[in-house]
Order: sequence, then structure tokens, then C-alpha cells
Amino acid sequence: MLSDALERHARVGRILKDVLSSKEGPTPSESKEHGKQLREEVPFEAHAAWLAPDSRTDPVELLLSQDETRVPSLVSLRHERMAVSPFTFYRGAALVMASDLSHTPSTGLMVQACGDAHIANFGMFRSPEGRTVFDINDFDETAPGPWEWDLKRLVTSVEICGRDRGFSAKDRKTAVRMCAQSYRTSMLGFAKMGHLDVWHDHIDLDELFDLLTEDASKDEREDAKRALNKMRGKNSLRAAEKFTEVVDGHLRFKSIPPTLIPWREIESSTSLGSFLGSEGAERLLTLGMAEYRDTLSPETRQVMRLYHGSDIAHKVVGVGSVGTRALVMVLEGASLKDPLVLQLKEAGESVLERFCEQDDRKHHGRRVVEGQKALQAVSDALLGWCTLPDENGKPRDFYVRQLWNGKGSFDLTTISEERLAGLAAMCGWTLAHAHARTGDRFAIAGYLGKKSGFDHAMVKFARAYADQNEADFQRFVQAVSDSDKQ
Repeated sequence: MLSDALERHARVGRILKDVLSSKEGPTPSESKEHGKQLREEVPFEAHAAWLAPDSRTDPVELLLSQDETRVPSLVSLRHERMAVSPFTFYRGAALVMASDLSHTPSTGLMVQACGDAHIANFGMFRSPEGRTVFDINDFDETAPGPWEWDLKRLVTSVEICGRDRGFSAKDRKTAVRMCAQSYRTSMLGFAKMGHLDVWHDHIDLDELFDLLTEDASKDEREDAKRALNKMRGKNSLRAAEKFTEVVDGHLRFKSIPPTLIPWREIESSTSLGSFLGSEGAERLLTLGMAEYRDTLSPETRQVMRLYHGSDIAHKVVGVGSVGTRALVMVLEGASLKDPLVLQLKEAGESVLERFCEQDDRKHHGRRVVEGQKALQAVSDALLGWCTLPDENGKPRDFYVRQLWNGKGSFDLTTISEERLAGLAAMCGWTLAHAHARTGDRFAIAGYLGKKSGFDHAMVKFARAYADQNEADFQRFVQAVSDSDKQ
């Protein structure tokens, strides 16, 4: 008996020893050394150059190919918004840049990439705890991809934003360099931190407000306070006040065409008529919400059962997203003063999927939600997904989130040179944090190193690709103009 017990204890001890001593993959030190060795295979200067290959896919053809899956009546609005400036064009041309980046050198170190990490896709929102945090705020294109692709898209957007504002080459260079430097030094810092510390780290704007505005004038500080207060006030109640009215004792969406069209005004013969007949909205509310609730955590699911759907509408959003099927739904809670406004946004193929190996079996709404939760330090508790048929009965993937969750952004049309550089640095930290959470931060840090060689390479790339973007913009504008004349 005693010998049997001793043998069992010994066996358990051996199992525990095997489990505790086993490891998956390289150690942090080995990863860091691997990153350093990659500099020989992919030197920093290899990232600096951009020269369009002879086999480059026509950027206009790429963009027009995306129109095939969009609502036909909104395609012209998408073109109109992209044709405003090289910056708005860049915001809608993620597919073009992904195609171009597939021809550029890469270390082969993969992360959960944002896929569209331009400077306008970073902003403020409220955490479930009521804090004001700064993070990436658009994940339509998220998918596994090279970390360099996200960073190159970000630094180029800083350069293009600076050009859009008319800043000098010196000021643009400073902003781009600070962005790249912030990414590099932040990644070095994350490589020294524990896993859970990295996972939970975030930028708390409530804590940083005084630091961020210490050199600002009184008027600038007041402007910053107003922006924060405005952002904090953007919630479901405010959305309901702006977009709905009370009809027969229930909340109904207002008609604000073409950006907001209530379902009751969408005829079955139009390109927006996803559900035929007068019962379309009711079917959407019933079928879509049932599937959506099943994707939520048990505790959130319990809260959502207390709300009931009241109305639904089609809402145009963004620049590059214009033409995708984007719906808003208002739900009523304890009273008309307890609304919940959700956005159901179509999720199609990520721009990265054409160029990086992906799991093509995954629901695209689920891809967006899981990617967002992986990249963001704090995410919307109501994130979920569902499937709905389009106007031809074809199933389409959607993700669901709160329409307004205390979201806010910096006004890039009035931003100063100094503020652009500061914002670029915050974006660099945030992108590094997202990549540190989802990739091998030790290897990336080892590759980047302590010196500024990589930063300078990013400055050169941003300038070269911004030139390419301007040329593509001119071709796009001409193509749209020619099409309108036909």
C-alpha cells in the first residue's frame, strides 16, 4: 500500500516536472537574438525604399474591384469622399497599399495586424470602467500579417496628413520620426515587461491630460477639455436623441438621406432592400439579434435580454467603408430614456487576406471582433457578430458594436505641427502595444535595436510612398471624372 502511494506520488511528480519544465517556442533571449540576426537578412535600409514594381497592379482597378460587393447606389458617394484629397484617398485605399507592401521586404515576424493603421484610425473612447483611453479604433481589416505593414501605413499617414495641413518638410519629418521612434522604443520597453503587464497596459488620457497639455495655452487647454467632455457625452442616449424620435410611444429613426434611411422608407426594389416585404425589419431584429446574443459572454447576454428592438435603419459610415452594408438598431430598455443604439457593420474580406495566408473558414464578423479584442487593451463589452442576407438573399457577415461608446478623435484638419508630432508618438506607442500583445515582442525589439537607423528608414519610406499616393490619387480622380462623363 505504502509503496503504491509512493509510486503514485513519484509519477505525479514526474508529470508536474515535465509540464513545468516544458516550453513552447524560443525563450525571450533566443527570440531577441533571432531578431538581431534578421538585420543581416533584412537591413534597415531595405525598408526605406519604395519603387513601384513593373508588375504593380493598377490601383484604380483594385479600388473598383471592391465596388462589386458594395451597395450600388452608394458607390458614387464612396468615390466622392475619396476624391476630396490625397489624405481621404489614402484612407480608402488600404487594399492598394496592402498590395504594394506585399512586394516590400519583411522580417517574417507576424502579429495580429490592424490592416489599416492610419493616423485617423486612432482615437479616444470610454472603457467599461468609465476611464478615457486612447487606442486603435478601426478593425475592419484586421488579420495576421507582418508588423512592418502596419507601421509603414501609419508613418505614411502621418506624412500625408502633414502635407494635407501644409506643414514644412522639416515638420513632417519630425512627426514621422517621432512616430517610428515611439514604436521602436516602446517595443523595447514591452520586451522588458511581464506578459500580463504588457497585456493590461494602456494609455489613460484622464491621467495624462495635464502632461499632454502642460505646454498648451489656456485656450488650447479649454479646447482639449471640451473635446474630452464631448467624447464622454457620446453614448446611446445621445445617439438616440440625435438620430431618433418618439412615434406612437416608441423610438423611431429619423430620415436623414442619404446617410440615414429608416427601414420603413427602403422599398424592396431598391439596392438597400436586404429583406423583402414589410416584415423585413422585424425579421432582422429577431433573427440577427438572436444569433448576435449567442456570441456574447454569459453575463452580457443576460443584460441584452432586457432590451427589445424598436427600429432599424441603414447608416452610411466612414470613407473606405462607404457602400458596405451598415445598419443601426435602436433598442429600448427600462424606459425611452434607457436606449441602446447598436451598429451592425458588414465585414468582408480583409485587404490582408489576398496577400497573407489566412483561415478562410472564419466568419468575417468574428474575425473583426476577435482581432479587436486581441489588439485593444480595453474593448466594447457588446462586441459580437451575426449573419444576415443581402438584397439577393446571399448571406453576409456582420459584426455588432455600440454605435457611440464615448468615442472621440483628434481634429486632423486643424491640428498644429507640434500636436501632430505628439499624436504620432502616441499612435506609435499604441501600435507597438497592439503588436507586443499579439506577436513576438522580443524578436521585434531585437530587430529594431536601440539606435535610430530604423526610424530614419521609416522617414524615407513615408516620403516615397506619400509621393506614390499622390500620383494614385490623381489617376483615381481622373478615372472617376471620366466615368461620370460616360
